[in-house]
Amino acid sequence: MAAKVTFKGGPLTLEGTEIRVGVKAPEFTVVNTELKPVTLADFKGKVKVITTFPSVDTPVCDLQVKEFNKRAAGLGEQAVILAVSKDLPFAQARYCGANGIKNLVMLSDYQTSSLALAYGLLIKELKLLARSIILVDKDDTVRYVQIVGEVTEQPKYDEAIAALKKLM
Repeated sequence: MAAKVTFKGGPLTLEGTEIRVGVKAPEFTVVNTELKPVTLADFKGKVKVITTFPSVDTPVCDLQVKEFNKRAAGLGEQAVILAVSKDLPFAQARYCGANGIKNLVMLSDYQTSSLALAYGLLIKELKLLARSIILVDKDDTVRYVQIVGEVTEQPKYDEAIAALKKLM
């Protein structure tokens, strides 16, 4: 069953292929803050935490990025956190510099919505990414999916981190 997502209680539509636990993680191409292409394959052999959000320039997204940056510090080399939004890479770089974000790989899906559509996270009405946490194991199998039902709410960090620790 497709995830239900709302914004301040109003229903939204998610576009793309619904992501499910147990499937091979779909490939995607996004860009980093230097406008260089980045794919899922670039992180082969690592446990991937893909966390998506609408925009770093909103309060809840700001908290989400800062929380993951803090938690990423203790993960070690076997895991990587990919923080993905449709913000322009220049805005992401400015945000990271201003907020000391150094433990995440900040990525933008602004060009083609590649990740958004491959993972079923494109909010049709807003053309932004839904708030989510997806865990992908070292063999690129999806092991955990959390799509936050209300866009203005934070994800369940502790639940996701507990699932991550089981994969490491």
